[in-house]
Amino acid sequence: MAAPTTIIIDGVTLTLTVERKRVRNINARLRGTQLFISAPLHAAQKHLDTAIPDLARRLIRRVHAREVNVQEDALALARAVAQRFPTPPQVEQVQFVTTQEARWGSYSSATRTIRLHAALRLMPTWVLKAVLAHELAHVFHLNHSSEFQQLLRRVYPDTDRADMFLAGVSWVAQQWERLPPVERHLLARAASYGEE
Repeated sequence: MAAPTTIIIDGVTLTLTVERKRVRNINARLRGTQLFISAPLHAAQKHLDTAIPDLARRLIRRVHAREVNVQEDALALARAVAQRFPTPPQVEQVQFVTTQEARWGSYSSATRTIRLHAALRLMPTWVLKAVLAHELAHVFHLNHSSEFQQLLRRVYPDTDRADMFLAGVSWVAQQWERLPPVERHLLARAASYGEE
């Protein structure tokens, strides 16, 4: 068994222990912040170096998704937003997910489930309501047509404000590593502008 080392995955520091065994596949277990890897005896180190971060990321995101979905308040909020529609869409479940990277949300008419980007859990409620309204408006209009936009703004007038907020969040997230430390510090400590 190799001596434990540390790795950082998605901002989480893990203590990594790799044990080579008579196994066919690379297996991973996460206990708190300890990642245990069982690897085949003859697995190439290069293969392990690429597989371990992927396995760790999957496990971290799975644990995080369970944690953010413990609270049930998102379902009540989604149902309240649904009631604003002329014909309220049915919502059976709301899930915050860590696998949704390109969109803020999605709605399945088949399962009546809204899936939301996990980062929304920490954002202001008015932003979450806007995303919920957006996804539910797709029940009536599958595209972003003018009819969709009119319905969305009638149901949730703060849509444009939430869109600007999310655009700002996305910009900061994409630029964060490139910003000089002074600017990062200033942004982290900045007084909120018009926050409610």
